[in-house]
Order: sequence, then structure tokens, then C-alpha cells
Amino acid sequence: MTRRLAILGASGHGKVVADAAECCGWDSVVFFDDAWPERARNGAWRVAGRTDDLLEMLGEFDGVVVAIGNNAIRHAKMDLLRKAGGVLPAIVHPRAAVSRYAVLGEGSVVFAGAVVNVDATVGCGAILNTGCGIDHDCVLGDAVHVSPGARLAGGVCVGDLSWIGIGASVRQLVKIGARVMVGAGAAVVADVPDNLTVVGVPARCA
Repeated sequence: MTRRLAILGASGHGKVVADAAECCGWDSVVFFDDAWPERARNGAWRVAGRTDDLLEMLGEFDGVVVAIGNNAIRHAKMDLLRKAGGVLPAIVHPRAAVSRYAVLGEGSVVFAGAVVNVDATVGCGAILNTGCGIDHDCVLGDAVHVSPGARLAGGVCVGDLSWIGIGASVRQLVKIGARVMVGAGAAVVADVPDNLTVVGVPARCA
């Protein structure tokens, strides 16, 4: 049976999601984006309509993924699709290493080279980007983005809608709040409250 996947968000990030989906066995991938019809293709894939069109066509797809980098928008679009009856699978590239004892929330994506170790728990709609590391017993909330090459040591907690920048590192057992931005290359060695941006080595409020 042919498995059809819809992706909302025809961006560069969306192309990586589509490629990962095909690599892990989805037979057909179709994009939707509110820039349609001006944006009719996204690389190798066609764009078939806007968000409203996707909502009307949900029954034609076996799954739908939101490929929008903005955490808050991704979270809101996922909620919309979930309430409309959409099935939101996790997409895991076959060259990612995800422990069988880890938990991935619906609609999350795990790209090539990422590692998710034993007893890590990842919320819904997370982006675990290329080559990132989520070590044992980490807990990530909903709509978190861990950028390429970022590293979370064991037992790190990250709140909803937070973003860990490219190449950043987080010391073991550190707690990062909700809606936090960790700058590229930062080293987080102490807890970070909600709604802050931290940068530098060691990371401090921007």
C-alpha cells in the first residue's frame, strides 16, 4: 500500500523533512504552503495548495508533518491539524541513532547523524536537527528545536518552544525554561529561566 505524507511548510527545512521521510519509507510526499500558487515547487516536490486546502484534503494522506522553523507557529499549526483529525507521525532519518528506550512525540523530526540516547523523552513537534546529540534521561518539551551540532548532556530538561542554537552545548542536569533562545556556540552551565536569550561561553543573558 502506498503511504502518502503531507508536509506543511515548503521551505529548506521542509526539503530536509521530505528527504528524511522518503528515506524512512514514505512513498509519496506533497507540500502545502500559504505562498501557493506563487510557490508551486519545493525542490523535487510539488506544492499542492495552502493550509486551508490541506485541511480539506487531510483524509487523502496517511500522515502530516509541520515543517516550519518558527517554534510557536509550528506548535499552533500542529494543534490545528490535530484538531482536524490529522495523523502526525514522527519522522526519523535511517542514519539517526534513536534508542529503543527513548520516546519521541508525534510530529517530531530527527535528521541524519542525530543521536537520541536511552530514556530521553522528546515532546511533540520537536526538531532534532542534523548531527545533534540528546543524551540519556533528557526531557524536551513540545516544539523544541535543537540545531545542527548542538549537544545536550545527560539529564538536561528543555521547556516548550525553546531553541538550542547551532553548535551549542548544555551541561548535564541543567534546566532550560520555556521559550528560551540559546545562541550559536553557547555553553550553558547553569539553569536558564523562561523567556530569556543566553549567549557566550559560559552562556549569559544577552
